[in-house]
Amino acid sequence: MSDATPNSETPDFDDMARDIAEVPAVEVIVTVAVNLMSAAAVKLGLTEDGDKHKDLDEARKLVHALAGLLDASTTEISSFHAAPLRDGLKSLQLAFREASLVPDDPGQGPGEKYTGPVFG
Repeated sequence: MSDATPNSETPDFDDMARDIAEVPAVEVIVTVAVNLMSAAAVKLGLTEDGDKHKDLDEARKLVHALAGLLDASTTEISSFHAAPLRDGLKSLQLAFREASLVPDDPGQGPGEKYTGPVFG
């Protein structure tokens, strides 16, 4: 039998919905982008732990998702927010290219469908 009484470990979805309702869309987009960037950096082995969590297949997916998000939100966020995110994306794309044993052809790397070819 399940206990219908909420406890401190169960999220209160009404509170969460109220909290998120107060956050501007730009902040949500930027937060998601930063989370994708952070996860990609870990999967590229760019953190203190280095190769411990390195997984280029996972990194490719994260960088591609980040590029898609930034491409889709270009007209929705100001250049104040977009410029550093685009710079971070390019850095991740270059790091991916450097980490790959068999580099992708120009324009075929992660996210390059959205950004065009990335060169060092």
